[in-house]
Amino acid sequence: MHYATQFLLSALDAAQFPTPTVPEIAFLGRSNVGKSSLLNALAGDKAAKVSSTPGRTRAINFFAMLDNRQQPKLMFADLPGYGYAKISKSITAGWPAFIEPYLAERPTLALCICLVDSNIPPQQSDMQLLDWLREVGRPFAVVATKVDRLSGNERTRNMAALKRAFSLDTIVPVSAKTGSGIKELWSRIEEARHPSV
Repeated sequence: MHYATQFLLSALDAAQFPTPTVPEIAFLGRSNVGKSSLLNALAGDKAAKVSSTPGRTRAINFFAMLDNRQQPKLMFADLPGYGYAKISKSITAGWPAFIEPYLAERPTLALCICLVDSNIPPQQSDMQLLDWLREVGRPFAVVATKVDRLSGNERTRNMAALKRAFSLDTIVPVSAKTGSGIKELWSRIEEARHPSV
């Protein structure tokens, strides 16, 4: 995909969300799942700051994807990570105040990209997120990150375990490092942007 990426704003409450105009893709996942690296792989530049300390993002960061006429065609929303032990409970407790309304009510939210780490067993927090998205009726795609760290057999085994745990037929395996799966993920995003009638 050939979009230029422009950072728009960081929102700490619903009043700061940008005006809903173009389809939005939300990126969710545990704090050390490699979300920033994947966003940069998709955007083709250093759009999101990759932190050595997982869990640094506190706000929802919005990025506009611009076409060659500099018109926004798509928006990426990078949501704070969850489930990281070193984050104080008070911050975690404060997140639903603006994250849940965004996920449940945002009219332009076209797809939630839920990132899971392909190197570890299915996590309870990821299952809870997917159950909640099913409950509120949001379309989502599950993306397994860091697949470059797995051998062929491990990858097959781990992907099967994730599909089973999350009751899914399809999970997109990606590596921000090698670029594997990025094209497939873009296809999924474009499908969400142009849903077939």
